[in-house]
Amino acid sequence: MEFKDYYQILGVERDATAADIKKAYRKLARRYHPDVSKETDAAARMAEVNEANTVLSDPEKRAAYDALGRAAPHQAGQDFRPPPHWDAGFEFTGAPGGGQGMDGAEFSDFFEQLFGQAARARRPGGASAQGGGAQRGRDHHARIELDLRDAYHGAERMLTLHGARLDDGGRLVNEERQLQVSIPKGVREGQLIRLGGQGGPGLGGAPAGDLFLEVQFKPDTRWRAEDRDVYQSVTLAPWEAELGGPVEVETPGGSTVEVTVPARWKPGRKLRLKGRGIPAATPGDLYLELHVALPPAATDAQREAYRALAQAFPHFQPRTTQGT
Repeated sequence: MEFKDYYQILGVERDATAADIKKAYRKLARRYHPDVSKETDAAARMAEVNEANTVLSDPEKRAAYDALGRAAPHQAGQDFRPPPHWDAGFEFTGAPGGGQGMDGAEFSDFFEQLFGQAARARRPGGASAQGGGAQRGRDHHARIELDLRDAYHGAERMLTLHGARLDDGGRLVNEERQLQVSIPKGVREGQLIRLGGQGGPGLGGAPAGDLFLEVQFKPDTRWRAEDRDVYQSVTLAPWEAELGGPVEVETPGGSTVEVTVPARWKPGRKLRLKGRGIPAATPGDLYLELHVALPPAATDAQREAYRALAQAFPHFQPRTTQGT
């Protein structure tokens, strides 16, 4: 996937005002609109211009895009993959999963990876006329990162959310706010936590919208979650893997359990601990994925032990299909 420099596409500086962006877009639209342009690549260029304008004319998307560029600088056309959860903590107007507006618009893989289908068509969630000009505030949403262990016990977390607006001169102003949030026990990845009244302000005395926090678990080399099931990597010594026996394992829930490893380890083997996944009325399971680690031979005695091992298995062929 290629990195898209939206500022370069519109031909504006990175500190461009909203008026600068609007002017540049209109100029390029007159040049590349397929109905009037004689350029051979007019349709492709117009789609590219529309995409750049979609991001840079939206203060929230623009702020997130700018932050990504600072965190992972790239030149236009370079191969690019966004870091995991790159947009965690950015607050957007609209409820998750909006589905109207800009129907039929075509966007690049780069845009889809960053903002996705819902992000380009966010609905002004919750806004509704209530008579006398009163209007409920728009819903907002943001993705947040939590530790998997928060799902086991629940937690109180102080979260910092990043937003953006335009000042009176049309320049982008980054904003942030902090919220104390109760994380419920048993929360799953992708679940929405609703904070009533924490969205956009209402008009004419109407109530504020709500804020929806979409849960993501921080990447962790020790474990990962799939729905309510949890997969945990457990490293074995060679003798534990071959001979089997009891080993102690610290679970994501914080407890230490003793499990019996079957003899004759095989790649891909898992041990299932029923009910030790994410808590719920019907909890998930914990799957221990077994791996083998070789101890380093740092001393003469340790190197001699490896030589003795080689002599004990003279017919072992590690590079055959079976490895036995």
